[in-house]
Amino acid sequence: MRDPGSFRDPSGYVFTHAGRVFRAVDDEAYRNFLLLKSSGAYDALMERGWIVAAEEASSDEATQTLIHAESDRLKVLEHPRVPFISYPYEWPFELLKRAALLHLDVHLLALDFGLTLSDATAYNIQFIGIRPVFIDISSFVPYRDGDYWDGHRQFVEQFANPLLMRALLGVAHNAWYRGALEGIPTADMAALIGWPKRWLSPDVLTNITLPDRFQRRARREPDQPSRQPKPLPKAALQMMLRRLRRWISNLAPKDVGPTEWQQYERGNLSYSDTEESRKEKFVSCFAQNNTLACAWDIGCNTGRYSQALLQNRVRSVIGFDADLNALDVAVARATADNLDFLPLFSDAANPSPGQGWAETERSGLHSRSRADAVIALAIVHHLAIGRNIPLPSVLDWLVGLAPRGVIEFVPKSDPMIQRMLRLRRDIFDGYDGEQFERALTRHAAIVRRLELTPGGRTLYEFARQAGGD
Repeated sequence: MRDPGSFRDPSGYVFTHAGRVFRAVDDEAYRNFLLLKSSGAYDALMERGWIVAAEEASSDEATQTLIHAESDRLKVLEHPRVPFISYPYEWPFELLKRAALLHLDVHLLALDFGLTLSDATAYNIQFIGIRPVFIDISSFVPYRDGDYWDGHRQFVEQFANPLLMRALLGVAHNAWYRGALEGIPTADMAALIGWPKRWLSPDVLTNITLPDRFQRRARREPDQPSRQPKPLPKAALQMMLRRLRRWISNLAPKDVGPTEWQQYERGNLSYSDTEESRKEKFVSCFAQNNTLACAWDIGCNTGRYSQALLQNRVRSVIGFDADLNALDVAVARATADNLDFLPLFSDAANPSPGQGWAETERSGLHSRSRADAVIALAIVHHLAIGRNIPLPSVLDWLVGLAPRGVIEFVPKSDPMIQRMLRLRRDIFDGYDGEQFERALTRHAAIVRRLELTPGGRTLYEFARQAGGD
């Protein structure tokens, strides 16, 4: 089946079959692919782990029959499957920054071999764990002396502007980017930065202020003939890319102070040391007792329990949380301990939907992949009480994510819930341990149950019943 997100490329498209990923390309794109291979650029990029592999599809009869049916006589390449597809609006600051730097590194290396990139979309980057990888082999085209970088504006709007929002203004890019899939428009970014800062920073001046002025002038004077730009020497293009790389590499989130959840592990009043130890042991035992290729950690916070899964036979973990500062810590944890852990921004009450052209260009969270297991620790009460989502709906959603998992129930007597109810009326008569268990067992069996303290927080291991979604 064709990937609905690849239709914009006139040179071909991606399609999948039985878990395999193929790319159909026209004759020109195929010649460019052969040039990429023969030039040495492909081997250099693969050696660094910067691109996904691409090989001509195998010649066995079944594959050739599939290709004939799907590709309309185009040449066909095959890629390894990326474990999980994520989008720039789900990446925390550090991951978006790594993706931007990889894009520039790939372009600079390609230029060394007489190639360039035809575009600069952030959607050409995916993550394997926290390692970015370039996935669009069709973007490599021959470099012609004097060419400008056609993707400069796209790079700025899809990488630099979103990073600047948090670096200069302390505002996260994620919600804005999700609502504007092509990135943060330069005109909007110029307005957000404000007049003095636009002119004081040479990098802002070069990449935002002046392009914004040129765009405004072109709109005001549409009938004025455009000036033919002078050819741009290759050395000047390389210098431009290197300068942009230095600028982005020095960007860091503006210090807006630590959040409650970023500090959750230190000075945590919700658990005693003994409770934390019992909780971690419960999660570790769950991982050891099941063969799990990929688990999802809903409300992963800084990744402590994701790490516990990975240290106990789980091969990879995708974490989701709405606290970007906590996610920054999670990325640092995954980096320091070399974990196959991808922390992503997601509001559990409002996860990424299907959107873009025909609402299928960017897939919704649940439709992209299926997890082998899910853990949802200290999050149910935030959805049921913090967001007014009925408790049975919360449990139905969590059980529907994976065939097995661990869910934590926090009773109303817990200090955290008491804080949540301090300034609002308690309208949650349907929230208690008995009704939690009733909702959980509508579609799953309780495998194990552990009270961390008598009458307090309780962990449930569940197994979805046969016939469940």
